Amino acid sequence: MKTHSPESRDVKQTVEHHFSQVAANYRTSQVHAAGVDLEQMVLAARLSGREVVLDAGCGAGHTALAFAPHVARVIAYDLSAPMLEQVAEMAEERGLANVEIQRGDVENLPFEDGMFDIVTTRYSAHHWPNPQRALSQFRRVLKQGPTSRGQLLLSDVVSSDDFALDTFIQSIELLRDISHVRDHTPTQWMAMLSGAGFTAELVYQWDLRLDFSSWVERMATPADAVAVICALFDRAPEDVRSALRLEADYSFTFRGALLRGVGQ
Repeated sequence: MKTHSPESRDVKQTVEHHFSQVAANYRTSQVHAAGVDLEQMVLAARLSGREVVLDAGCGAGHTALAFAPHVARVIAYDLSAPMLEQVAEMAEERGLANVEIQRGDVENLPFEDGMFDIVTTRYSAHHWPNPQRALSQFRRVLKQGPTSRGQLLLSDVVSSDDFALDTFIQSIELLRDISHVRDHTPTQWMAMLSGAGFTAELVYQWDLRLDFSSWVERMATPADAVAVICALFDRAPEDVRSALRLEADYSFTFRGALLRGVGQ
């Protein structure tokens, strides 16, 4: 039987609790409902229409719903029951009968080996306490064979190899959302994918402008934490302010990366 440390369980309980409270915000969030990366994920998959897809850490289900019209079946999988309710409601509204919901942990997938053609995950991975365990699970449930190798498409905000900028990014992320674990760099993701048995490639990168008010309201960040984030921005070194394209209203720009992993 697999066991997890108390620290991992606490992180996951925090993720479930916080995202369950703000599930409706993520249904309407334009960062999650749209974005150039969502289109790029679908294009990168090179779909035939026969695929079975797992959307891991699906949140409100925008990725699952983007793939559903182009594949045979999608399972939207998340820790938060209220998030899954958002997925089911939107799938019904759009007449997408091939979307199923299932609650669970990405680090312990209940699915059979080789069940999926594609695993997608978007804006979820920075909440995983043990990302290498999740990647190994994805590798297990993807098809593996000489003529049919499954693929993982992972899209997320990423950090920087510059230590000062990385420290600043992790600090404001954690202040905004205590369930945050880490924004990894593309280099770190490539190494973790390789370690989990994937041939990895960086498919696409983009700039993600975040409106500050929407960013903190979406997560219901407490006012005292918002004040600390603003104070950090005010005192940040000029190179950090420049890298994040800090604006007068504290809006800023992160980097995003889409990576593909194919089983070796």
